[in-house]
Amino acid sequence: MSTNKPAIPNTTVTRNVNDLDQKTGNIYESLVIISKRANQISNNMKEELHGKLAEFASSNDNLEEIFENREQIEISKHYERLPKPSLIAIDEFLNDKVYHRNPTKEQ
Repeated sequence: MSTNKPAIPNTTVTRNVNDLDQKTGNIYESLVIISKRANQISNNMKEELHGKLAEFASSNDNLEEIFENREQIEISKHYERLPKPSLIAIDEFLNDKVYHRNPTKEQ
């Protein structure tokens, strides 16, 4: 995540439902779009985290290596401090950063 993005809160934020359904006209359609985007973000974050942690993987684990691997712990803590995927998805949706279309409405 880059530092030039607007700050996304790490906690629960009360949202106005009318803000969510303005773009689609249907709150349920908006929630489907947000949830699908949150799943995409979550999958990307998981792949990125597993890729970084795989660098530290060893074939023989012993007790000393578990306690000495501070870099792995710092990487994990960094990902724990990131905003949740659902909060990122809501922010992207409200700021028109998510492309969506409904094929049934296009016909």
